[in-house]
Amino acid sequence: MDSPIRFLDRKPIELNRRQLVKGLAAGYIVAVGGCVQNPALGRQQLLLVSDAQITQLSASTWDQLRKEQKVSKNTSLTRRLQKAGPPLVRAAGLQGQSWEYTVFQGDEANAFVLPGGKVGFYEGIFKRMENDDQLATVLGHEIGHVAAHHSAERYSQQMAAGFGMQAAQVALQAGDVSGAGTIAAVLGAGVQFGVLLPYSRTHELEADRLGVTYMQKAGYDPRQSLRFWQNMTSQRGSKAPPPEFASTHPSDSTRIAALTQQLRKMGYQV
Repeated sequence: MDSPIRFLDRKPIELNRRQLVKGLAAGYIVAVGGCVQNPALGRQQLLLVSDAQITQLSASTWDQLRKEQKVSKNTSLTRRLQKAGPPLVRAAGLQGQSWEYTVFQGDEANAFVLPGGKVGFYEGIFKRMENDDQLATVLGHEIGHVAAHHSAERYSQQMAAGFGMQAAQVALQAGDVSGAGTIAAVLGAGVQFGVLLPYSRTHELEADRLGVTYMQKAGYDPRQSLRFWQNMTSQRGSKAPPPEFASTHPSDSTRIAALTQQLRKMGYQV
């Protein structure tokens, strides 16, 4: 792709400006960032907020959800969810937190976790499950997000990306670069599709990996995770999800392949 800047006699200056933009963005992220080793993941994480801070930030969200979303009257589903939770939480070593499990009305095949152990399942996702091992697949995944500090990391990534974009825009405007608005927009798309979305897909795969480990420790059959995602794929029918590169979640095929590899590492024949 041709550069939007076409001042041929000013090429050295333009290169310097580009280097300045990169340096400001990267340097600012390094200045505000703090990397912490997460033993559950075996990697370092950028964490600009603590678990306590991110839990406090999400507390009002959970309260509002409970007010706006109708809680399911299906006591059988609620009992199943609440029964599966404690052994998986113990397997993750997170029993020190205050966990809450709520089933909401709605046919969507969705579940989520908020920092602080607030877990929400919609009635619709139970229709995609054949047994409680598959329930443990989804719940173990959600608990995996908590163990991996994904909410705090995601929040930190967005903060850092925002700081970097601000620094880049300041540098472009200060340099009176022609097409600065276009370049800033391109930079924004690059951050979104090159950093934030792939990072979210990484989080999903990490939560899958942790989830099947917790399933095994809690006495569930981790191989049912494959069956669950195969069912999800078939039940989507002709309704195709967005392309993986433009999604916060990995494709079903990517998920199944990663889970298959993890289960083989755990000694299962799949």
